[in-house]
Amino acid sequence: MAWDPRILNSDPNGPDPSDFLRELQERWKRGLGRRLLYLALGLVALLGVFTSYAQVEPDEVGVILRLGRFIGTSEPGPHFRLPFFIDRIIKVPVQRQLKAEFGFRTERVETRTTYATTDVDLKRESLMLTGDLNVAVVEWIVQYKIKDPYKYLFKVKNVEAMLRDISEASMRAVVGDHSVNEVLTTGRQTVATEAKLLLQDLADRYETGVDIQQVVLQDVNPPDPVKPSFNEVNQAIQEKERAINEAYAERNRAIPRARGEAEEALRAAEGYAIERVNRARGEAERFTRIHDEYRKAPDVTRRRLYLETVSQVLQGAGPKVVIDEATKGLTPLLRMDGRDPVPASAASKQEVKR
Repeated sequence: MAWDPRILNSDPNGPDPSDFLRELQERWKRGLGRRLLYLALGLVALLGVFTSYAQVEPDEVGVILRLGRFIGTSEPGPHFRLPFFIDRIIKVPVQRQLKAEFGFRTERVETRTTYATTDVDLKRESLMLTGDLNVAVVEWIVQYKIKDPYKYLFKVKNVEAMLRDISEASMRAVVGDHSVNEVLTTGRQTVATEAKLLLQDLADRYETGVDIQQVVLQDVNPPDPVKPSFNEVNQAIQEKERAINEAYAERNRAIPRARGEAEEALRAAEGYAIERVNRARGEAERFTRIHDEYRKAPDVTRRRLYLETVSQVLQGAGPKVVIDEATKGLTPLLRMDGRDPVPASAASKQEVKR
């Protein structure tokens, strides 16, 4: 039966007030325990919901670990997993192009990018010995992607450090097989291609899970003490190449022009030959026909030929005075065209006898 606090003043032999306070404390403790239990259950439920959802970005792949054991991968998008960290999803950026710099480091990327090249370690990794026992300072970039997330996470403890080591080993091996002139000038692309192939082979052998996209020789220079001499050599080589290219260009212009002129002269000669042949054939045909007409009427044909010839000659003879040879006491002619009269001696020279 519950104790009624009203009997506290009516019954002097009733319960002690301390018992009343003790009972109130016990009831409050029992209510607090339930509240704490409900709060704990709510937090557990919230934690379960929070830890059961994962979002994988479009350029990533999720690697699923169940109690630390690899069970598979998940594609980009929202995913549900076992809560309370039973399942973990490690996001690996497989679509993102990563890069490693050697011989320099990018300090700040702004409108004008700044690089660091003076560190002792940077100089050490860029200083290389060429095949002809010369020294070159080689700075390069390795661009790569993650192609196997499982190998990238679990086969090598530190993929970035491993990649830097094998990249440096590959570049030193390739540079050691070429002369300093090839590394500095004409063989840079060959060095980069061979270094990429060797680096990919080492990356696959050590199961790093990366795909080497490109090896770019950022800058290749001789050491500072001999840089002026190398620059002069490079300038001479460039001038030589420029002179050769200009000579080839002039040759390419002169040869087609000469061939065109030769073709033009040949076609002109062929045309002239055809014209001369046709003209000779025409004249021969004309002579044959005239001869046939002459045989039919010799006097008429002879007179016609004479008259045609005289008309052609007189057309180019200039001023002419025709005088009958029987005329006596010839008076000088008065020129009406503003020129001097024709003297008798000149007139006699221009006589045409019939």
